[in-house]
Amino acid sequence: MANEEHVALLKQGWEVWNKWREENHDIVPDLRRADLRGANLNRAILYRAILANADLTGAILSSAILANADLTGAYLRGANLHCALLVGADLSRARLSDTLFVDTWLTSAEGLETYDYWGPSIIDHRTLQHSGPLPLVFLRGVGLPDNLIDYLPSLLNQPIQFYSCFISYSSKDQKFADRLHADLQNKGVRCWFAPHDMPIGAKTWDTIDEAIRLRDKVLLILSRHAIESDWVEDEVTKAFAEERTRKQLVLFPIRLDDVVMETTEAWAGKLRDNRNIGDFRRWKDHDAYQKALERVLRDLKMAQAGP
Repeated sequence: MANEEHVALLKQGWEVWNKWREENHDIVPDLRRADLRGANLNRAILYRAILANADLTGAILSSAILANADLTGAYLRGANLHCALLVGADLSRARLSDTLFVDTWLTSAEGLETYDYWGPSIIDHRTLQHSGPLPLVFLRGVGLPDNLIDYLPSLLNQPIQFYSCFISYSSKDQKFADRLHADLQNKGVRCWFAPHDMPIGAKTWDTIDEAIRLRDKVLLILSRHAIESDWVEDEVTKAFAEERTRKQLVLFPIRLDDVVMETTEAWAGKLRDNRNIGDFRRWKDHDAYQKALERVLRDLKMAQAGP
């Protein structure tokens, strides 16, 4: 629980609090689980403070210094973080909804991909400019649409590091597809797959057709289940058509087993004969999976133009 003396000092206002911090700079404020709902913490120096699971619902944190603070599990619904400095702060599993990120500094903040999103929040272009590349999960969680996220690097004069991709797979390989999708997004790859990203009521094939056309690459997960799937075959056919249209490589195959190397299916044989197929057969082994993932990331990395 919180140190009640620290909580009482903070509630006296930023001037009293900041004076105490300056006089006791070696003390790490313990505000864990503190009830700070609606508190005016404007300009408060909360550097390195422990605010884990604190309730900051509706709190005013404008211009507060929260660098390297521990905000794990904190309630930030309706909190005002205008001009707040959260460089290096740990925001793992923090609760977000209607949180105001305006001119906020999130550089090197940790745990943004693990937020508990209770609803959309507000984020402005200055926050995006200050903070550098932010996790896709965070950007989607605060409510930015995918078409805007795709253009953010160019709008903010940040280089696009990776090609975007559509993930094609059999639903029977869902567990692996979910893991790969999450890991690629956390690494900054803009990726899409049908079960997670398809709008409710969308016409399935039309939506997938558009997704393939709008993404740079098709990352194909090959397995016994995929080889047996007419759906996957259709997506591969579309990817080959895109390659002919674009006159560039679109299809990136990876495999979970040896079936693609043995099958007599014509479309799979074409892949086997003409493409280097990434090897994720040992994906349940952490080290083997990470090594294979690094190879995929290398292949999806965009060449940057020189000065």
